[in-house]
This record gives sequence, C-alpha cells and structure tokens, in this order.
Amino acid sequence: MAGRRAIVSHHPSMSSLFYLFYPWGIILQGAAIVHFIRRRPDTYWLWIILFGGGLGALVYIAAEVLPDMGLLRQSFRAFPRRRRIHELEAAILDNPSAGNYEELADLYLEERKFTRARQCYDKAISSRTDSPDPFYRRAIAEIELQDFSAAIPDLERVVAKDPKYDFHRATGLLAHAYAKTGQAERAEAWFQRVTTISTLSETYYNYADFLFSQQRNAEAREWAQKILAKKPTLPGYLKRRERPWFRRAGGLLKRLPA
Repeated sequence: MAGRRAIVSHHPSMSSLFYLFYPWGIILQGAAIVHFIRRRPDTYWLWIILFGGGLGALVYIAAEVLPDMGLLRQSFRAFPRRRRIHELEAAILDNPSAGNYEELADLYLEERKFTRARQCYDKAISSRTDSPDPFYRRAIAEIELQDFSAAIPDLERVVAKDPKYDFHRATGLLAHAYAKTGQAERAEAWFQRVTTISTLSETYYNYADFLFSQQRNAEAREWAQKILAKKPTLPGYLKRRERPWFRRAGGLLKRLPA
C-alpha cells in the first residue's frame, strides 16, 4: 500500500511536468520540420525529430539550425538593400550615370530580379566599358533567364580578359552556355579544360548534365558522384552551402539508367 501511495503521490507531478513541456515540444518539432524541408539535411535527422519528440527537435536545432544562422545574413541585409534600391531608382532620374545603373543592377541581381538587373546592366555597359564585372554579372542574369545565347558573348569577353575570373566559374558557365545552345563540341572542349583546374560543384553538375544530354551515362554518373564524394570530408558550414548541389547530383543519378 505504501508503495502504491508513493506511486500515486508522484504521478501528479510527472503529469504536470509532461504538460509543462508538451506544447513547447510540439513547437520545437514544428520549427525543426520546417527547417528540414527548406534545407534538406541528411534524412536521419527527420527520424530524430519525429521519434525524439521535443528533445530530438532540440538536438536537431542545436546541430543544424543554429549553425545555419550564418547563412541568414543575406536575409538580414535585404532591408537595407531594398532601401538602397529605392534611393538609386530615384537618383537615376536626375543622374542616369553608368555607375548608378551598375550598382542598381548588382542590387537587383542579389534580389534575384534578373530581368530588371539585365536592363540596368544594359544601360551601365557602354563601348568604353573595359571591366569584366558588369559583363559577367549580366551573363549570370541572362543564364537565370534561360537566355544562354545572350550570355555567350558576355562570358567570352570575360574569359578572354581573365580565364580565372571568379575562381574559374566564368569559364564553367561559358561551357554550360555552349551546351545549352547545342554547341556540343565547344561545350566539351571548355568543360574538359575547366574541370582540370576547378572543383566547383556547379561546374561538375553542369558537365554531368551535359554528358547526360549526350547519352554518355557512365561519364555523367562519374561526375555526379564526384559532387557527392565531397560530402564526407567537407566541414559543416561548407556542407550546408553545398546542399543544393548534393540534391541536384542525387536527382541526376536517379534519372540515369542503371
């Protein structure tokens, strides 16, 4: 009887403790699941969140969400960036200089407003412009708009002036633009050249996608697997940055015939 009374006497406190943490556990799980869907970390985290309850969600937040806070700096910069966009839009009415248009174009590019960015680069670039920067960034906007033909002369100009521009990304994008415009021989030559000196996952993926389009499936698999092979050795912050390319490489491997 005494043992039963002891159990009964402790039951209310355990119950109250459960109800104290119950809503917060659900909230933590919800927040963790939203982050998981957006960032797509390793799948095992989903099971930790679902079956670990609030504690599992808390572990996930400590391991994955808090380190991601550094990646959110761009989001926090959005407000001053948009304020500066409004200032420049007003300024170019009185002073439509190339410098104002180029700065405005750069801000639109960061905001992923690619059509407006391209329009502003068009006005910023003149026959006297010799810097590769506006040509390169206009090419990025053109690629995002799927206008690969327009991107080619801009990227050719950049690569001719500086083949190493943006850690060889310009060369990789030029090969990609050739591939997307049906210039397979040029694409192959430039991809072969850039992949000997660059390890950018974007370039590897674009080359794998080009090989897949040429029905060179074994080679496509090899280059997609090179992206995934980086995963075990990358530090955490780089692994988080590379996740979109890991997902794309995994998706490409699933499309390849066995």
